[in-house]
Amino acid sequence: MNGFFAGLVGAFVEAWAELRIHKTRVLLSLIGVAVAVAAITGVVGVAAIAEQAQREQYEAQGGRPALLLVSAYSESGDPIDTAEFATAFDTAAERYKIGHTARNGYGTKRVQFVDGVLDVNIILTDVNYAVMHRTTVGEGAWFTDADEQRLAPNLIVNHFIWEKMGSPDLRTHPTLDLLGDGTVTAVVTAVMPKQQYEDYPEMRMLYSAWERIATPAELEANPPSYEAWVPPALARDLTDLIKRDVAGALGTGVMVDVSRQDYAGWADQAGGEDPLLPFKIVVGGVSALVLFLGALSLVNISLVTVRQRIREIGIRRSFGATAGRVFFAVMMESIVGTIVAGLAGVIFAVLVVSNEWVRAQVAPQLQDVPGFPVEAAVLGMICATAVGALAGLLPALVAVRVKVIDAIRY
Repeated sequence: MNGFFAGLVGAFVEAWAELRIHKTRVLLSLIGVAVAVAAITGVVGVAAIAEQAQREQYEAQGGRPALLLVSAYSESGDPIDTAEFATAFDTAAERYKIGHTARNGYGTKRVQFVDGVLDVNIILTDVNYAVMHRTTVGEGAWFTDADEQRLAPNLIVNHFIWEKMGSPDLRTHPTLDLLGDGTVTAVVTAVMPKQQYEDYPEMRMLYSAWERIATPAELEANPPSYEAWVPPALARDLTDLIKRDVAGALGTGVMVDVSRQDYAGWADQAGGEDPLLPFKIVVGGVSALVLFLGALSLVNISLVTVRQRIREIGIRRSFGATAGRVFFAVMMESIVGTIVAGLAGVIFAVLVVSNEWVRAQVAPQLQDVPGFPVEAAVLGMICATAVGALAGLLPALVAVRVKVIDAIRY
């Protein structure tokens, strides 16, 4: 055992000595490996940022995993009792200790602008909605618990409405008149980020504010649904439990539906298929191609180098070096070199991917910036070692097959 370790250490020392002797050749041969490792590590690191951005985009649309949507319908088509529905859902949420819930609904109001009156769609929601859907505003701030007590409801409008109002400074507390049985003055406190094709008026209001200003007919025509943000591991069990409890509280004649809305739930509905799988396949393919090109260039240079050292190898064999020792020495020279090159490539990739400017270019709207993935650095070093082993295998075989007498005559 001691002899094995002594031989291994000797091979490392010998390989390092060869690398120092042939510094220029080694530098030229390993630049490609360093670039390839930096590329594959950087691609994986950037992919982690891009994947997080795509995940946040999915969460903005369908909510964070796991998001359950709870709806109730009357079998007869008559309106359900929204107060009973609210009590049934709140009781279930309290029983199962669900901390984040929100109501969803839609309404319409005629809104007075300077140049006339428009029918405006209103998205009705609760304070928790922003956390559950990663919702951000472009100007101002999202609803807070204090807004529940406002006498004049506050609104978050889209850019279409804001520009129609003349893009006022929100610090001046601009208002809009909502028309109906009576005029209600609402305060605009925030503006949503501008969308690419935004040619329609839309605004958001707290559901509690809508209950105060809507007519009974409007409340009856647009009953709310409820969202619950639960641990993904408990999503299936809670889906059945919430449906059972709410349906039991509402009694016969009412159908209750509970389903997952988040992107992770899509995978369950699609038979376990990951919605981010195409993205991961593309990233993996690009990484493999980059690594293959780096390995190919190293193999070519290593073969040329071994042929130039045939006389040296023959002399070593004549002085008693075994075929195994020569094979291992040539192989380790390649591995040690690629490990050093891989380390340099990983460090460079970490510096580039961690740069704020790079992150801003990849995902400018990212909320939770991930740290540099450790698995990317580990993958880079594993790839560097594997490339060194593969690139050194063929030259090592060539070196072993060299006949001593022919090598000395070379």
